[in-house]
Amino acid sequence: MKTVVFRADSSSRIGTGHIMRDLVLAKQYKNSHVIFATQELEGNINHKIEEAGYKIELLKTNALKEFQKFIKEANADLVVIDHYDIDYKYEKKLKKKTGVKILAFDDTYEKHHCDIVLNHNISGDKKRYKGLVPSKCEIRCGSKYTLLRDEFLKENRKKTIFIAMGGADHSHINIKILNVLKKFKYIKVHLVTTNANKNLEVLKEYCKNKKWIKLHINSTKLAKLMKKSDFAIVTPSVTLNEVIFMELPFIAIKTAENQKDIYRYLVENNYEVLNQFNKQILLYNVSLKLKNVKMINFTKLSKIEKVIVFNFRNDSRIRMWMYNKEPLLYKKHLEYIDTLNEKKDRVYYLVKHLDRYIGVVDLTSIDKKLNEAELGIYSNPELKAQGNILMQTILDYSFQVLKLKKVKANVYLKNTSAIALYKRFGFYKIEEKNNLLYMELINENR
Repeated sequence: MKTVVFRADSSSRIGTGHIMRDLVLAKQYKNSHVIFATQELEGNINHKIEEAGYKIELLKTNALKEFQKFIKEANADLVVIDHYDIDYKYEKKLKKKTGVKILAFDDTYEKHHCDIVLNHNISGDKKRYKGLVPSKCEIRCGSKYTLLRDEFLKENRKKTIFIAMGGADHSHINIKILNVLKKFKYIKVHLVTTNANKNLEVLKEYCKNKKWIKLHINSTKLAKLMKKSDFAIVTPSVTLNEVIFMELPFIAIKTAENQKDIYRYLVENNYEVLNQFNKQILLYNVSLKLKNVKMINFTKLSKIEKVIVFNFRNDSRIRMWMYNKEPLLYKKHLEYIDTLNEKKDRVYYLVKHLDRYIGVVDLTSIDKKLNEAELGIYSNPELKAQGNILMQTILDYSFQVLKLKKVKANVYLKNTSAIALYKRFGFYKIEEKNNLLYMELINENR
């Protein structure tokens, strides 16, 4: 387990902001041993660190010698420095004496000797760090790195899900669905059923003391419940007609043979539908709904979407990082898409977030025996900072739906932004060859 040390102080003079934002960042290191090295100054909020469940190392001074000694004793892998009184010289000496990796917070464009510099303000400007940090320093800058407390994330992310799997729930599927949904934070569920449900008492017991579930029995207010919801999980039956009328996004799960006709219609019209309950695929589809993301398989693109992909692909900003850098003819583009139905070793998706098409992701050389595939990704050249959504979406698909063990990527060495993105998601270097960096990511959960 890695050890991460946060060096920050709080007091009546310094304020409390450093510790508060560090507590937010610390949550990103949930698989590490986190320690806060801080002084006990007048008006401090060290109790907040203890309330969050982190260990505190009290420092007597801000002297380098004392902190350096602690870093060695703690065998720290990473030091996060969030302190205006710790400067470039301090960081450089600390690095020289301990070799520890350093992440330095910065709000005012000061000189730093660190491996990562973090300016999480919306006004953060990456260009202004030129000459202020080492050439190999990773610069994390701007709104995509903004650190927000849980109360804001909760209000922003909270989603309401409407579930109706038939009044009788013959397949006894409600609890299976709820077991998938409990993996998500910040959700509320309206589950509707009737007294005809033979498993009603079991369902009542399951929902007992779960504040995120509201069980509605024989409800006469389904329209109001749908109106309050962000999306629905239903069977492809009569209820689905009502869901579509209410313009409520949905995931349909076929549970009976008499639902075949509607199921076939949904498949043909590119709706999200499962032939049967599948825990991992439902988990993935719910994740997309909560993130307002849709993955459109290239074989199901509309005419307009085919043009959108074509324009992305032919943009010079995209072509410069492709093996084939020449512009494609639209006819060839369409011909290639038409062949994809026959290719079992590759999938391509156009990704839509909210109402914007944000980029393309693909998996090629899919080898189910070796449980691995090669990943490609590019963003809409007119939009910035979409890489995180694209990457998370395709990795979830790779590991949850395809159940891959390994994902590989080949990136041009000069494409530093792409390399930084892959590293951010845990890809590591295998080798450098022919101007390419070969990287891999292993699914540790398999």
